[in-house]
Amino acid sequence: MQGLELSRRYFEEYGAPMLRERFPDWADRLAVGLVGSGSECFGFDDAVSQDHDFEPGFCIFLPEEDELDRKTEFRLERAYAALPKEYLGFSRPKLSPVGGNRRGVIRLGDFLEARTGSRDGSLSPERWLRLEEQYLAEIVNGQLFWTGDGRFAALRQRLSRQPGDVRCKKLAGRLLLMAQSGQYNYPRCLAHGEPAAAQLAVGEFVRHAIAAVFLLNEQYLPYYKWQFRALRRLPLLGEEAETLELLLTTDNGPTMARAKQDLIENLSGAMIRVLQDQGLTEAVCGDLEKHAWSVNDHIADPELRNAHILSAVS
Repeated sequence: MQGLELSRRYFEEYGAPMLRERFPDWADRLAVGLVGSGSECFGFDDAVSQDHDFEPGFCIFLPEEDELDRKTEFRLERAYAALPKEYLGFSRPKLSPVGGNRRGVIRLGDFLEARTGSRDGSLSPERWLRLEEQYLAEIVNGQLFWTGDGRFAALRQRLSRQPGDVRCKKLAGRLLLMAQSGQYNYPRCLAHGEPAAAQLAVGEFVRHAIAAVFLLNEQYLPYYKWQFRALRRLPLLGEEAETLELLLTTDNGPTMARAKQDLIENLSGAMIRVLQDQGLTEAVCGDLEKHAWSVNDHIADPELRNAHILSAVS
């Protein structure tokens, strides 16, 4: 059983009755679910994942302090801590009265501030550009079992997509770096007789290609160890995960190097076709750098359009 299903069943059996019976005046103001850090929040957990931080727990997201008094918060913490410690063969770890950082009773403002720098989840244009996407993924992942007043659900919906100009700026930067690392530097490193440097170039190409595919799918890039698993689920270019994996895991001998250059060009061509289908480029060639500048030209905001093409990429 995966963690999200375990959490949902545990909440329905024990958590929901606890809220209805002991906190009837506050239940409709709380949001409850499994959201945030951990592979189970993304649905990426498996048997190996159960060796740590795997439990039949859930998150109770509280409104700000001026809406919920500390006494009620403490009572919620105690009530959560008192729920059964064993469920369907899984154990809950020993928790402090506040329920820990990842599960239990959590101030929504604390949760959002840790990921966005803002207690209400509001993001300035500059913050949209600089914020690591994995933190946004942790806000919109998982599932809410109990939506309460709907504010957190509405915020999750609002943050589920980046602004169009931000997406284009990031995509332009990723495409330019794909061109630099894969189409240009990889064959040059090989020509210099530097197979290790060539493999570093391949690694950069793969890293930026994965990020670009997520942008084309309008999905957030998760933490690096889950990127391939998430990539395979994407409807656009998700099948290219095998190509990218092959690029990373093969050598750079003469035969394989030629094949890898072909794979890089084929993947670049597939990405260009998606760019064209989405109306993001007017360039007509196989050079990703030219498509990067064309994507940048689609940015409506003149200040963002004229900023350095790599200003949104790390």
